[in-house]
Amino acid sequence: MSESLALTLRHAAQVLAQVDAGQALPTALGTTFEQQRLSPAARGAVQDISYRSMRRWGCARALVALLASKPVTPTRLHALCCCALALLSDDSPAYAAHTLVDQAVAACAEDADISRAKNMVNAVLRRFLREREGLMQTVLRDDEARLNYPRWWINEMRRAWPQQAEAILAAGNRAPPLTLRVNVRKTSVDGYLDQLVSAGIGARRIGEAAVRLDRPVPVAQIPGFFQGLVSVQDAAAQLAAPLLQLEQGMRVLDACAAPGGKTGHLLELADCDVLALDHDEQRLMRVKDNLQRLALQAEIISGDASARAWWDGRCFDRILADLPCTASGIVRRHPDIRWLRRQHDSRQLARRSVAILDNLWGLLKPGGLMLIVTCSLWPEESEMQAQSFVSRHDAERLQAPGQLLPHADDVSDHDGLFYALLRKPVL
Repeated sequence: MSESLALTLRHAAQVLAQVDAGQALPTALGTTFEQQRLSPAARGAVQDISYRSMRRWGCARALVALLASKPVTPTRLHALCCCALALLSDDSPAYAAHTLVDQAVAACAEDADISRAKNMVNAVLRRFLREREGLMQTVLRDDEARLNYPRWWINEMRRAWPQQAEAILAAGNRAPPLTLRVNVRKTSVDGYLDQLVSAGIGARRIGEAAVRLDRPVPVAQIPGFFQGLVSVQDAAAQLAAPLLQLEQGMRVLDACAAPGGKTGHLLELADCDVLALDHDEQRLMRVKDNLQRLALQAEIISGDASARAWWDGRCFDRILADLPCTASGIVRRHPDIRWLRRQHDSRQLARRSVAILDNLWGLLKPGGLMLIVTCSLWPEESEMQAQSFVSRHDAERLQAPGQLLPHADDVSDHDGLFYALLRKPVL
């Protein structure tokens, strides 16, 4: 166990150093897994520690700055210290403190590029254990360390949601649930819940077809997953397809479709002619994989939703416009986003969304519906975007959830998404 923990910490530090250099956490994990021959259990441990550390990155960085006598370099050494301190400072520790310290030092010693710093790592971590209470009081005076977000993000959240900001930020630091969408073509929600009970997996219904597991499990342990009985999808994301009021035979565009969760849901609800569009050919492979698992078919095209080079000239009855955004509403699932985004990203992405929406509107039949979706909490990317579109195109805005803030209780549990449903006038 000790050896595996040291190895896990080494690889997690490598992953987090890549994130610090600007790489998305899933990509950094994938790169590390490709380079190292790790067992599935080891991969799971590296992923778990990486995500835990990212959720406490602000606090960990502040502790390193306070405890180290000079800047900690190279980046991998800094990441190792942050990783260890993130785990040690957690109120619900995953490892015994002294074991973690010993194994962090061992991880440092086994890495030729940073082995000379093992005494420093040992001193920093043991001092934290001795002086934990005072050190935590000091660093938690700073909002960035207390809340574990960049200062600009905290300020923007308080501007956008002054009453709810602290609760929203806290929600983003909790590990997300594993929520399933039951494929109603193949089974019922009640019937699937019975399957989970038989498999010894606790779960609760939290939506029309949404089932939240009491504890996340690997997909290989989810009954019927590979047979297409269920898909992994947040409860808020499951609202998209039903809002489009699909009917058999409709021509439907799923713009910005990857990784395909909503594409599959559209086809589960009705026998439609669905075109799944995305500019990223590599991510489109995930759309293909998801549809193959569900035994469903769609036309899958690589193309730019803000242009028409891919379009065959036939208009659509329904368009799902899942717009590019800062993803500020899904940070509990992607804790690296807050550290990778920059304050000006929202404005740039909003401008791209304008181009996408204006283009897609011209591809919609008169009387057709277009659903605007973002996983953002910033008004510039959501409500203001919808209002601006309606003013430009005289679209009719229909009933839809609007802005959903992240929420979790026994009845519902979902990320922060935005929905605006628009009908194109009949000329």
